Amino acid sequence: MNILHYTDEYWMDFAFKEAERALDEGEIPVGAIIIKKNSIIGKGHNMRETLNDPTAHAEIIAITSAASTIESWRLDECTMYVTLEPCLMCAGAVLNARIPRIVFGAYDEKAGMCGSVDNLCDQNLLNHRAIVKGGVEEAKCKSILSAFFKNARDSESSIEN
Repeated sequence: MNILHYTDEYWMDFAFKEAERALDEGEIPVGAIIIKKNSIIGKGHNMRETLNDPTAHAEIIAITSAASTIESWRLDECTMYVTLEPCLMCAGAVLNARIPRIVFGAYDEKAGMCGSVDNLCDQNLLNHRAIVKGGVEEAKCKSILSAFFKNARDSESSIEN
């Protein structure tokens, strides 16, 4: 049986496409996908502004999508790819969904809970853990976020003048 082995960079490109969708919709450009057995079973991008929902992060939407696809909330044997390091809420959701591996692009020094501020996914006090790999396609993932926030700041300053 010949099983293809795709790289983390390969899968991150699909998450990045979701981030571009968020950007096109005026959302903070973060995208996520969930794979199982070399297939995308869930995807999502930030939709907080669109849905007026503070929980509508890319990771949460991707988890909901994946759980719906496989008709189970247990996403074991899956990997999540996300363009920005998950926050506390999203890292918690990953653990609750039993996702055993997270791969992210850009580090979030202010809110990242997969290594930057802390690593919720590797706590001895919790029942579940996830292996974390950060910095995959980091420059590309960081660039789209930087451009979004620069544009937002420029727009605000032109309004004030």
